[in-house]
Amino acid sequence: MQEIVISSENLHLITSDMANHYKVLPKSQDDENIILFVDASHNNQDIKDELDLLLGKKIELESYSAVAIEKALSIYYRKDRSVAATKSLNVDKTDFLDNLLYEARSLKSSDIHFEVYENNARIRYRIDGQLIERYKVEREQYLELINKVKIKAKLNITEKRLPQDGRITNEFFDIRVSILPTLFGEKIVMRLLGQDASNIDLTALGFQEEELRFYMEAIKKPNGIILISGPTGSGKTTTLYGTLKLLNDSKRNIVTVEDPIEYTLKGINQVQLKEDIGLTFATALKSFLRQDPDIIMLGEIRDPETALMAIRASLTGHLVLSTIHTNSAIGTISRLIDMGIPSYLIAETLNLSVAQRLLRKLCSECKVEVDCDPNDFPLQYQFPYAISTHYKPVGCNQCYHSGYKGRTAIYEVLNIDFKTANAIKNNTLNESFIDNKDYQSLSDKAFDVLAKGETSLEEIYSILIHI
Repeated sequence: MQEIVISSENLHLITSDMANHYKVLPKSQDDENIILFVDASHNNQDIKDELDLLLGKKIELESYSAVAIEKALSIYYRKDRSVAATKSLNVDKTDFLDNLLYEARSLKSSDIHFEVYENNARIRYRIDGQLIERYKVEREQYLELINKVKIKAKLNITEKRLPQDGRITNEFFDIRVSILPTLFGEKIVMRLLGQDASNIDLTALGFQEEELRFYMEAIKKPNGIILISGPTGSGKTTTLYGTLKLLNDSKRNIVTVEDPIEYTLKGINQVQLKEDIGLTFATALKSFLRQDPDIIMLGEIRDPETALMAIRASLTGHLVLSTIHTNSAIGTISRLIDMGIPSYLIAETLNLSVAQRLLRKLCSECKVEVDCDPNDFPLQYQFPYAISTHYKPVGCNQCYHSGYKGRTAIYEVLNIDFKTANAIKNNTLNESFIDNKDYQSLSDKAFDVLAKGETSLEEIYSILIHI
């Protein structure tokens, strides 16, 4: 049988509790009748009579596959939704957008995507780094929804030809709104921000024991630079704020400049980047140096000017934390040299170079073991050691049919000791030098997680290719 798709106008006909209790899903309605899909094993007259009474209309039950019913229940009527999120989710109602935001927050979604096409529209949540389609919306209702978002974000509802950026802020949410004109209408991405960093535990993020020792040693130094590299969404900001949480006390002045501010932490002076008025990372860093800081956190080193300013700040007795876009911990050093930073300055100021990735963890309830076939791995990939089996995702009610549940970080840590600093200074830091150190690449770390049965080959495939 095909998957059950529930339209936004029918979704509000029954509550989440009712759907899960009776194993029913709304199919259609008219003025007098409601047709519900029902798990075949639950299709009986008693349930029909109860639903007639509860819903105040004549109910027709249509038997459907139990597997399809359970999958649709996990998608449209999750049992763990908050009270606010179980309210009516009808676009025509004023609380639809609020309910959407509360639901996304309860599902720990980082982004909400509103997308429109020729005949319909959809809403997707990014959960654990993956986009999951949550609702389908009629085009007419989508236009109304766009206007509601624009009003909340204090944007121009009449402007439909140009991109717009705004923000929605209240006691529960801090959301960055980006609107982009596309072929069939406007697309919106809402980034949920303002998370409290006080519960981030650096020791629980995924560092191995020796790596954590190197990291703790580096952040205890009074000056120098610690750089964390990785693509967007790899958890760099979480690692930085876990670090700031440890360093934050009444004896230190900590200042940050970010774009956007993704976490809040009491006792830290946070600055939002505003490039349109000239407040860039470089200009903010210049101002920071007149604010008597002990620790400076830059959201990202994007250009040579910012890199050189960070180097100068570390030379004058400040500890600088930042991120940079490279594929590996060694690649960070090459990137700085490409930016025009002299290798002797890098050797003198860099305390630690870290590269990281986030991997989705397989759901322990439904993962299945399969034989290891070398042909499934990237061409010319060299196994660090032999494995006979690994696991692949399946999908069940526990993981909402994604096959994955939660994420873990893997780290590649390059400790800048005396020998490594000399290699940087003499431009001899290469693979042969690294091979002589007790050092694991991201590729090796990813393979370890696969071998332990914690993630899948498809999840680490891109890491095995690029590292």
